[in-house]
Amino acid sequence: MTKQNKGLKGILGVLVLAAAILFLLNYVVQPTEVEGLSMYPTLSGGEYLLLDKVSYRFRSPRRYELVVFPSRYQEDTYYIKRVIALPGETVEIRDGTVYIDGEPLEENYGYEPIEDAGLAGEAFVLGTDEYFVLGDNRNDSMDSRFAEIGNVTAQEIVGRAFFRIWPFEKAGAL
Repeated sequence: MTKQNKGLKGILGVLVLAAAILFLLNYVVQPTEVEGLSMYPTLSGGEYLLLDKVSYRFRSPRRYELVVFPSRYQEDTYYIKRVIALPGETVEIRDGTVYIDGEPLEENYGYEPIEDAGLAGEAFVLGTDEYFVLGDNRNDSMDSRFAEIGNVTAQEIVGRAFFRIWPFEKAGAL
């Protein structure tokens, strides 16, 4: 093999590797940075996560998963929230407690009791493709309780946050 052929092979290898990385970052896994405190104490601003962008092509989001979706009103703005209620379920927030189909939701990650029930102050049923999402820092979170966010559809969900990569001392599955 000539030096020229070895050089072309090396360049081709680098291009294939770059294309594979771009494919993975655009369609499979995406790194993202957390901003703000709406998911405290689970997540804090400045942390970096990996999003799984493939799972929801094969299955629906599950209760308690952390999902990322875009703002409907601000370009290049995304929210990360916890799935609380699933399509077809009845949601209500009474006396600081979330009720799903009339039963109190068992939670162990919320930062404090909910002070403002917002739109969930009265029971309502989610549509066949709607999810009710909340931030873990319930009193400092813009989420499905408010008209600016509302219920999130499966089509709006970009991916599932599944792994914290930074800071290293907190790295691991979410």
